[in-house]
Amino acid sequence: MNANQALLKQGFGFGRFFRRGESVSGPLELTRRRVFILPTPRGLSLVYTIVLLLLIALIYNNNLVYGLAFFLASLFFVSILHTYRALAGLVVKTGYAAPVFAGESAGLSLTVSNPTDTRRHALSAHLESESVFDLEARQSKTLTLYMRTQQRGWHSIGAITLASHYPLGLFRAWSPLRFSDRILVYPKPARDVVPFPDASGYDAAGQSVSDRGGQDDFIGTREYQAGDLLRQIHWKAYAKGQGLLSKQYAGESVGTELWLDYGQAFGERTEDRLSRLCRWVLDADTAGLRYGLRLPGCRIPPDHGASHRARCLKALALFEGERS
Repeated sequence: MNANQALLKQGFGFGRFFRRGESVSGPLELTRRRVFILPTPRGLSLVYTIVLLLLIALIYNNNLVYGLAFFLASLFFVSILHTYRALAGLVVKTGYAAPVFAGESAGLSLTVSNPTDTRRHALSAHLESESVFDLEARQSKTLTLYMRTQQRGWHSIGAITLASHYPLGLFRAWSPLRFSDRILVYPKPARDVVPFPDASGYDAAGQSVSDRGGQDDFIGTREYQAGDLLRQIHWKAYAKGQGLLSKQYAGESVGTELWLDYGQAFGERTEDRLSRLCRWVLDADTAGLRYGLRLPGCRIPPDHGASHRARCLKALALFEGERS
């Protein structure tokens, strides 16, 4: 088999409709090798109608019926070209996909550009959600497509399908696009609010130190807030059914560095512990605390801010302990 025969077999073989194709990282241009086209049920109905009209015209030798059959046939074949041209030449690229928590829908930015002078009608982009749009000549449009997430870690975005039924719905032209982009999925945060582990027993390096003892004088209580430490909880009031309260002390130290440790996160399963740690990271960030994260094989020193939060959440998302 020579090179030309191999190209013909690859281009016109029935299997090309089902091959997954290779993932790419850059923009994709919809060339003739990337655009597929098949009749829709409406198009097949038109074919049956044309055949029926030709049989009637042949039996009764009716020129008017012949004319109608040929007119519909010409409409059918011309629609193939217009449906194909609705996609041909478009350029598609992906954009930034923000990390999400497990169970949330991840949004992928998709930009479709029309570098030609022809307006494109009734285009649709589909991932797990679908967006329908028109595209003016020499213009681009940015869409957001969504996909469900269930587990933490890196998720491939799967196949994005760009399609059109323009102009009469007799044919469907589509192009399955596979990009190498991935979306980072964080663990799902625990729903229940649990006080942080006691930070007073650790120094900035995470080593045990003696408690500061009775340096502060008790001055009262207030409602529990995210960021309060476990040792601040007024357990006697809680036992009496007065709700979750935190003790307040005069001269209470500010800027305590909190260590969020995998060993202190209770839970029977690994995912339960990561879920608890994820909740602590979010609460510590909201409270403006300096916090560090310790996982088996990973240690992130105390810090604060959006970049530190993202670093901790990424470490939780990619933790390679046993998933259960």
